[in-house]
Amino acid sequence: MPAKEQFSPVTEAALTSLRAAVGAANLRTDSEAQELYASDETEDFVFTPEVVVFPTTTEAVSRVMQIAWRHNFPVTPRAGGTGLSGGALPLHGGIVLSIERLNRILEIDTKNLMAVVEPGVITQELQEAVEKVGLYYPPDPASRGSCRLGGNLAESAGGPHAVKYGVTKDYVMGIEAVLPDGTIVHHGGKLLKNATGYNLTQLVIGSEGTLAVITKIFLKLLSLPTHRTTLFVPFPSLESAAATVPAIMNAGITPAALEFMERDAIQITEKHLGIRIPNSDAAAHLLIELDGDEESLIQRSAERVCEIALQQGASDVLLAESSAKQEELWNMRRAAGEAVKSLSVYKEEDTVVPRNNIVPLIVGVKEIAKRHGITTVCYGHAGDGNLHVNILKMNMTEKRWQESLDPAIREIFELTVALGGTISGEHGIGYSQKGYLCIAYSQDEIELMRRIKHAFDPKGILNPGKIFPDKPPESS
Repeated sequence: MPAKEQFSPVTEAALTSLRAAVGAANLRTDSEAQELYASDETEDFVFTPEVVVFPTTTEAVSRVMQIAWRHNFPVTPRAGGTGLSGGALPLHGGIVLSIERLNRILEIDTKNLMAVVEPGVITQELQEAVEKVGLYYPPDPASRGSCRLGGNLAESAGGPHAVKYGVTKDYVMGIEAVLPDGTIVHHGGKLLKNATGYNLTQLVIGSEGTLAVITKIFLKLLSLPTHRTTLFVPFPSLESAAATVPAIMNAGITPAALEFMERDAIQITEKHLGIRIPNSDAAAHLLIELDGDEESLIQRSAERVCEIALQQGASDVLLAESSAKQEELWNMRRAAGEAVKSLSVYKEEDTVVPRNNIVPLIVGVKEIAKRHGITTVCYGHAGDGNLHVNILKMNMTEKRWQESLDPAIREIFELTVALGGTISGEHGIGYSQKGYLCIAYSQDEIELMRRIKHAFDPKGILNPGKIFPDKPPESS
């Protein structure tokens, strides 16, 4: 990929062209904007853009990309800025292209169970809009109240309900997008089947803003489940909690959500929110949600889950049937990330393994942490094998932290891959994880991805410096 010196600085003449492209009110170069768009939720990285643009139409996005292509300006697409792998960091300055003003729900099609939206729509706002007409959009990242659908597509975001309903890619039926040279392309639409040529929609999803800028999205919707119940189950050990996950699935029960939180995650969140969480001294908890349209079936499934949990060593089962109690538990779970972040400098890893390997993953992470003298706090989507491993600096000296962090992360990722997993389930590779990509993929596989990137973006102007290691593999 191009080095920073291979890009051109944004000149006054170029700013004039960009203002004409998006409108003067949709361009900012002031220090406040530069500071705001210099970082996302990834640790403490800061990279200052030269200009931030806020296009409001697909055509405006196209004009911005044409200007950038012509002048060789780096362009960093940005949605809600809630990413945890540095995907929206403008590493080489240039243009931050924010899609936050492309934020319309264009259509909720109740006959075809589809929504047509722009990428700047906040995820929770879409969920609430479709629920009003009895429909359901399941992907629900922890940041659903502030993340935007364009970012969800860029990372193929998941969330707690992925165990039953899948992740973002499973709901995207089509896109409109702008290529790095400004060309507008379309693929798919309100179609449940499409075997016409390469699946460009799915290629762009998860590409982290490196292939195209998405400007319109066609999303599949489901009928809204009419009944839900939530179980909160404490366990005396990490192993017994983790072992309960495959036991539930092997019993033929597919929960809507099956979340794991270890003791430290619970107690840190408890303190952060200023609340009391039942059995917070237990080694680990599972948060289990069951949903559907037949209340009697949900009740029978809940009873069976209770039996399984107690057989695996659970010390209690808390049943939260009311929507208020359920919301309390989910607010607690969604607050875990912010709670950990408020405690210490930290690094969050997004490991994922086949769910029957969640036990050896958790045990192995704790062994690695002990060996390196680091603190880890684990929680995540155990039902689909996605464990978030937070590595905290706490009272370590800066020197010890720097010496321990990378070796520990590498060991965690090597363990994850050895267990049949990979190094990111939903946060993406972005900037912060690109140095570890070679743990998950061979040089030949990485080179194939580079060639795909080059086919879309031969100048390398779109979100440069992401996903791929800085130094390409040497030719054999």
